Amino acid sequence: MAFRMRGPLTARDAPRQAHPPRPAVVLSNPLPRRTSDAQRDLFHGVSLDGYIVGPDGGFDWTAPDKEVFRFWIDEIRGVGVHLLGRRLYETMLYWETADEASLDDAEREWAALWNPLPKVAFSTTLSTVEGNARLASGGLAEEIERLRAEPGEGDIAIGGATLAAEAAALDLIDEYRAMVYPVLVGGGIPFFPRHERRVDLELVETRTFSSRVVYLRYRVAR
Repeated sequence: MAFRMRGPLTARDAPRQAHPPRPAVVLSNPLPRRTSDAQRDLFHGVSLDGYIVGPDGGFDWTAPDKEVFRFWIDEIRGVGVHLLGRRLYETMLYWETADEASLDDAEREWAALWNPLPKVAFSTTLSTVEGNARLASGGLAEEIERLRAEPGEGDIAIGGATLAAEAAALDLIDEYRAMVYPVLVGGGIPFFPRHERRVDLELVETRTFSSRVVYLRYRVAR
């Protein structure tokens, strides 16, 4: 599941900027990690009833097949910088230290794209971060405004349900992108923020994978 999010700058602002703004921000949770030699998980897909983690804390139902994994490899190529909450940042540290010999070809391709990608971690407890990452120096809206004003290519992606809720509360979301799995889990951590506000959407893209997983991309109607 991913959100594309609206930053403080709009297309009408572009002529007045010293540099063109980055493309719209994408809140992106589909980040693959390897949890064992036998399994790789997609972090996170969403169940049909809208949860990224079930009531028991599990998300084994999001394990991607090769086709879905390939889709997210292609998607990450369009990201210029990634903003992450602490939990997701710590989860994704796996790729910074993974033994390349233990990875298959697709995993090595993912790692080669993910590891050099600039990252911003949001945390009140971390004092240092590793790899090509830095700690956020301001709030989410402030970081987005700063990044969009900088020259650069690729989307500004955000990972983590907490950051997603904050972005929704700040009305930054431009697109919702969902990788929907054919399962009902009945509760847990919801992906969609519960802000009790109606949001009208326009269907932009849909794709059905052989595993019966469905990708949906909606744009927020303005």
